[in-house]
Amino acid sequence: MGAELRPVGAVEAVEPVKTVIDGVVREVRVPALVGPPDRGSLGDIPFHNAREAPGEAVLARKDRDGVWHDVSAAQFAAEVLAVAKGLIAEGLREGDRLAIMARTTYEWTLLDFAGWAAGLVTVPIYPTSSALQARWIIQDSGAVACAVEDTAQARLISGERGNLPWLTHLWEFDTGALSRLVKAGERIPDAVVHHRRAARTPDSVATLIYTSGTTGQPKGCVITHANFFAQVDNAVELLHPVFRSANKDPASTLLFLPLSHVFGRMVAVGCMRARVKLGHAPSIRTEDLLADLAGFRPTFLLAIPYVLEKVYNTARATAEKMGRAASFDRAARIAQRFAEIAEDKTPGLVLRLARSVYDPLVYRRIRAALGGRVRYVLSGGSPLGRRLAAFYTGAGIEVFEGYGLTETTGASTVTPPQRPRLGTVGWPLPGTGVRIADDGEVLLGGGHVFAGYWNAAQAAPYGSWLATGDIGELDADGYLTITGRKKEMIITSGGKNVAPAPLEDWLRAHPLVGQCMVVGDNRPYITALITLEPDGLQHWRQMHKKQNMPMRELVRDEELRADLQRAVDEANRLVSRAESIRRFTVLAADFTEARGHLTPSLKLRRGAIARDYADRIQELYRGPREG
Repeated sequence: MGAELRPVGAVEAVEPVKTVIDGVVREVRVPALVGPPDRGSLGDIPFHNAREAPGEAVLARKDRDGVWHDVSAAQFAAEVLAVAKGLIAEGLREGDRLAIMARTTYEWTLLDFAGWAAGLVTVPIYPTSSALQARWIIQDSGAVACAVEDTAQARLISGERGNLPWLTHLWEFDTGALSRLVKAGERIPDAVVHHRRAARTPDSVATLIYTSGTTGQPKGCVITHANFFAQVDNAVELLHPVFRSANKDPASTLLFLPLSHVFGRMVAVGCMRARVKLGHAPSIRTEDLLADLAGFRPTFLLAIPYVLEKVYNTARATAEKMGRAASFDRAARIAQRFAEIAEDKTPGLVLRLARSVYDPLVYRRIRAALGGRVRYVLSGGSPLGRRLAAFYTGAGIEVFEGYGLTETTGASTVTPPQRPRLGTVGWPLPGTGVRIADDGEVLLGGGHVFAGYWNAAQAAPYGSWLATGDIGELDADGYLTITGRKKEMIITSGGKNVAPAPLEDWLRAHPLVGQCMVVGDNRPYITALITLEPDGLQHWRQMHKKQNMPMRELVRDEELRADLQRAVDEANRLVSRAESIRRFTVLAADFTEARGHLTPSLKLRRGAIARDYADRIQELYRGPREG
């Protein structure tokens, strides 16, 4: 089926091809490691795996007692076939859209592949979506069926069915929907599914993924099977150490990011393509996730910077509670220094010894919290930042940072193995190109770029460059750094251009800070809105004996503000004085998706925040400025 993956082995070096104009790198391309498929679709993957390695574990499921059980390639293919037959028995035709609204579960992945095997187009909906958001996606996509996880989601969709007359099926995982589909499909011959699979081509539409969007209604990105193959085949081949672990522990990952997000979906497909054992963690509550990590023990993880910040901050707060804050901070500095030096050469003996001293005291405990076997982290969604990337690398967890969009089926750039450059998002993925426009906007090209927006007049012709809306730069070796969003660039009344992301990212890494939004467009100087991180705040209250102080008083507390001011001062060291934060206000409530301040992928809805906190922002520009 399609392009075949090569045998396990070290991938040959891929070198970027650079275009230099006036001494500045303006374009970088990396040749593809795996060519595009000439036939087949994602629906073929389970059956290909079952033929090639029927007994190999490709997934694992957790039972009610918390015990993980392997699912073989043959077993999964049989389940995909049975559910696909059920979908056909229920009257779903080739090309019909099937919406899926659920947390990250085994059933999600099973239905996804069954839908593809039946010739359907799957449409993810975030499990936390409101009724209005879910209705829009079902309405715009024309989905004729929707699968949900639980009764609450079923009620939410049922309440909208009056506006969705073509939605003929609503299935609920928790009440045995998949078992009923299997039962319904018993009268359908296997050949019907295989005929539908054979009719799919790489250019057939695989999924419509709706962008969360910080403004306006979400847009459906048309992603083809070829887009996925271009993405996952080259990523798997490039990231050989991650997906094809050659040591005693076979590669495996526990997925906890939403499958409704392209990042998680891409890795799920990549794992199935490479036969990497995949587990699902539906709950991201700290205690639930830690228990799942301990039980599953993955060799690599997929994470967004927020998760990595939280792990770091929790470890730091625990050390402080035990009276070991100074020791933790020294261990962090050693890890960061080790990683920075290791970019160019082997660290010296003294630094290696210092790192070995802190390994059992600090680094091993962090690795243990992630299950004990994690050697790699794939980070995406937003820039991780040099400091955290260096810490995890120095602590024995190699970080592969990526950058991409829904429109590019996930990653367009990734850290090349053995050639990290901290603070960047790496080179173009093989088969991909990056160009910097005259105004600094990042443009992307390659076989992973989507086919266009659903129900939109304009498409994205193959071979054209996709404008990302992000601002970035390429260094002399072709590494990309993202510096901000084009629409988010702040221009002060004095004409100074300020990218808010570096300041916000640095502040969010502080244990006390939940979220941060930098303000200053058309204003005389830069200010910030800061929210408090619940775990960090609880620890701070205990340390300062202010457990009973009301939140309305706490946000004005001089000691708290002094600690936050030190964090702001540290962030300001990254920028010039004209770009530095002069004032900040502390908000009693965090920014959340439920309050309309975050997208489902945890990006700031800046317009909504600015509107809701207009009075607080105005206060920051009254009277003499600080600093």
